[in-house]
Amino acid sequence: MKRIRYLTVRFDAEIQHYEIPAFRGAVVEKIGIEFPTFHNHLPDGQFLYRYPVIQYKQIGRNPAIICLEEGTDDIQQFFQQRTWDIRLGDRPLTLAVKNLRLHQYTLQAWEHTFRFTMHNWLALNETNYANYQATPDEINRLELLEKILTGNILSMAKGLDWRIDREVRVRILHCSPLRWLKFKGQLLAGFDLDFATNVFLPDWIGLGKGVSVGFGVVRRERQEHKRSNPPPQNEQNDEQPEAPPTHYDDEY
Repeated sequence: MKRIRYLTVRFDAEIQHYEIPAFRGAVVEKIGIEFPTFHNHLPDGQFLYRYPVIQYKQIGRNPAIICLEEGTDDIQQFFQQRTWDIRLGDRPLTLAVKNLRLHQYTLQAWEHTFRFTMHNWLALNETNYANYQATPDEINRLELLEKILTGNILSMAKGLDWRIDREVRVRILHCSPLRWLKFKGQLLAGFDLDFATNVFLPDWIGLGKGVSVGFGVVRRERQEHKRSNPPPQNEQNDEQPEAPPTHYDDEY
């Protein structure tokens, strides 16, 4: 069991999903590079391999920042800025807080399971993609994805200094067709999921690759959000513009 501080900050502005990396870069430029929690890089420019405690999201059409643990303290560096005017590429944007919620969450593995949805999950690295393609059977493909998702949950727990005291169980209830998503200038295999796990996860937390810039976003499933007609199982290409590159790109 692990109790964490969890802050959701939603701003009264509009962005597109592909602009989230630019939003992150603009926030970092605003406060400076002295605080690694905002960009996961050390002062010498080397990548800081840890689960991000500040994550940049799109909630509805609004830019948002999710802060965990020490990230809830460091976000004050942004709030203390004289203005919240930023630029997303060539587009100026003035931020104002639309909603701010601070919670204490108890991360815990239970006997029973909870149901979640996850959007734009970047599940497959080069090796896993080769294994996925070499597995023609849909049941075995789902089992592979369940193992990867279990690993993502364990990585998140380790990054938050939470030692899970019982077996983590994961079952994928519905998986969208594979589609290609742009990340760091490359096309990576992505999925949308409905899944069940015995680990309680806070809304908007990220799992997998790219969680600091809006990939792998988890939400507790609401009954009215259930999908009754799954799409056919074929590959899709999710074409979208790409955000301007920033200096603060990384695996998370």
